[in-house]
Amino acid sequence: MARGRKPGFAMSADHRVKIQNSNILNALIEHVDGKREMSASQVTAGVALLRKVLPDLQTTTLEGSEDKPLGITFTWQKPSG
Repeated sequence: MARGRKPGFAMSADHRVKIQNSNILNALIEHVDGKREMSASQVTAGVALLRKVLPDLQTTTLEGSEDKPLGITFTWQKPSG
């Protein structure tokens, strides 16, 4: 069985960006866990870069009434492939 990528393989730019972003996140997590020393400016820069690529979480409130209650429907689809 052949291993690795075929000759001529080129990783997409989107995939490269995702890898770079995950490296920033991993460095910050290692710093929090005490596995990596980082200066305050490195942490600030890492957080600033993550804010550019990850959406901020926001609080969302859904309200219904007795006359019009909310309903939630979950559906699962089998992965393609």
